[in-house]
Amino acid sequence: MSTGAITVASAISSAATATTATAAAVTPTAAESYPIDVWGLVITVVLVAIAAGMSIVVRLGVGRQMLWATLRSLIQLLAMGYVIKFVIEANNPWLVFALVAVMILAAIQITLSRASNIPKGLALDVFLTLLVGALLQFVFATQLIVRPHPWYAPQIVVTMTGMLLGNMVAAIAVAMSRFFDDMASRRYEIEMLLSLGATPFEAAKPSIISSVKLGMIPTISQLASSGIVLIPGMMAGQVIAGADPLTAAKYQFVVLAIISALTLLADSLIMLLVYRKPFTALHQYVQTA
Repeated sequence: MSTGAITVASAISSAATATTATAAAVTPTAAESYPIDVWGLVITVVLVAIAAGMSIVVRLGVGRQMLWATLRSLIQLLAMGYVIKFVIEANNPWLVFALVAVMILAAIQITLSRASNIPKGLALDVFLTLLVGALLQFVFATQLIVRPHPWYAPQIVVTMTGMLLGNMVAAIAVAMSRFFDDMASRRYEIEMLLSLGATPFEAAKPSIISSVKLGMIPTISQLASSGIVLIPGMMAGQVIAGADPLTAAKYQFVVLAIISALTLLADSLIMLLVYRKPFTALHQYVQTA
């Protein structure tokens, strides 16, 4: 596999690998030799249904949710696959960033729906946080590290944005939920701190710290366990698609490290944007949820 822009695109997307001239010149990839047909999808859904059925029998309370989430995931992934294929074939920067915009808007809705016990009116704060994260990812990961040709390569911009948004959505939702719950449980402590002259930030700081830490646990755990316990999905997909394992490992590290850094920045930014919500203009604490 060459080390130019085509190799970069190949490392990010197995679908792009199957369509580039370089990939066509080498032996067929695993994805080409062993395609997943309709029966493969059916068997997968049946296995999930069996697990969900067992959950229902023993009344674990997650069977129906798991089955519904699986079917929803199948539909969404197949739909996104067709959309990305269309965008790649069109090779139009306007379509690429239009798709990214749709992804960010969907991420806002998902973030707000996942977060619990949060006040209304946080959509703009979440949007700004996701937008800043996506822009930083585009500048640093895409343009400075990967450097694709063309600069808006859909295989890279769309897939990397999707991975980043997935991590940020989960981290931000957890952080916001924890923050407002923790603030409510510390109400009397906060009121005492305010009465002693503390600023809203000083009173909220313990809740901010604990919220960011909780939101970052999955991201840090994945980063720390990758390579020994876990072969992340991106690296596994590249190897299955025929990419060189060492090249796949390098790109997986870059993606994981950048996503972890930007997720931490996103968690910190959302806290800075929302920590004043429980306070009035006169620095009085009010219950928000």
